[in-house]
Amino acid sequence: MTAQADRATAFHALHQGPDVLKLANAWDAGTARLIEHAGAKAVATTSAGVAWAHGYPDGDALPVDLLIGTIRGIVRCINLPLTVDIEGGYAPDAAGVGTVVARVIEAGAVGINIEDGGGAPELLADKIAAARAAASAAGIALYINARTDVYLRGLAPAAERVAMVLDRAARYRAAGASGLFVPGLTEAADIKAIVAGAGMPLNVMARPGLADATELGGLGVRRLSAGSGITQATWGRIDRLARDFLDTGRSAGLADGAMAYGDINGLFSAG
Repeated sequence: MTAQADRATAFHALHQGPDVLKLANAWDAGTARLIEHAGAKAVATTSAGVAWAHGYPDGDALPVDLLIGTIRGIVRCINLPLTVDIEGGYAPDAAGVGTVVARVIEAGAVGINIEDGGGAPELLADKIAAARAAASAAGIALYINARTDVYLRGLAPAAERVAMVLDRAARYRAAGASGLFVPGLTEAADIKAIVAGAGMPLNVMARPGLADATELGGLGVRRLSAGSGITQATWGRIDRLARDFLDTGRSAGLADGAMAYGDINGLFSAG
């Protein structure tokens, strides 16, 4: 087996426990390497973070060539499985998504997130099928994490959301999805119901009000993502530091909580 195929197999296994797979999402090669150094078992990208790092808004606006370049840079720097958030697939139809996914795999990723957003579930099912076909052609057991925005966007009244998620989960599983991602899901009863009915490992996203990984594991959750949270916290700190420096010219604040230059540089000594 190739190294990439081995990483794909390992990434699937991480969703089978015994621990919840915690993904601290990266947005470039440097943050991916730092997250690996921190003890991660795999690396995931955040579409928002990648887009912002290149000066684009989140929401399928990032040029695919920049995405592929980001993937190649990350793969060069880490020795862990990499899963990539491809938003809605950066294409309006299934055929286009298949082409994008083939490039994502060729660049070295072993997993993707792909989302339905406000679109019809039938369209995402078709995109998932195309992604699975591209992965089969490449000989890689791609982990396809099907994201549904039922909770995040409030696509149904609260009492109907579990049923809508499970309907979409069945469609996505039949199309070839490996896992189900439900950002915005926080209530224990809903989590348990979705775990019981989805037929795939459940991924939730960190947000205020969500239980910690130990409790989530007890509810049956298999994957917990930071999403854009670390990116947003980082941007907030950069904004505060830059404003203070521009306002006062003081140097002291720049050292507060800073990682040593040598430690950062040492992360890339083999690169």
